[in-house]
Amino acid sequence: MAKMVLTAAYLAINGTDLSTYTNSIELTTEVDEKDVTTFGSGGWKEVLGGLRSGGLSIEFKQDIAASALDSIMWALFGTVVTFEVRLSNASVGTSNPKYTGSVLVKEWAPISGNVGDDASVKVSYPTSGAVTRATA
Repeated sequence: MAKMVLTAAYLAINGTDLSTYTNSIELTTEVDEKDVTTFGSGGWKEVLGGLRSGGLSIEFKQDIAASALDSIMWALFGTVVTFEVRLSNASVGTSNPKYTGSVLVKEWAPISGNVGDDASVKVSYPTSGAVTRATA
């Protein structure tokens, strides 16, 4: 079984590579559980998958320089934009699939932290539409 340490993950939002600002990425997907149990189920619960959804959680290292992270994300606030994530910034392939879709940029925290902390921004965005996995 192969093991991996995340050292160079890739994140692009709205076509812009934001990997250099990012130190944590989590893409989750789930499906609603729908109970379809009947009297004919023999006393066992039966379920089917319903609507699918997902979320993209990110921790950024803030940068407020002109044309840097804060200005990029502020311009996207309140919009649905594309994303792409990979475990490695290497080329997409069978050993490095990409996951793509769209997210609603529903929050931005330009200032967050305590005295002595690094300036980090933690956000969570819901997916909008399908999340796809590709190896090419």
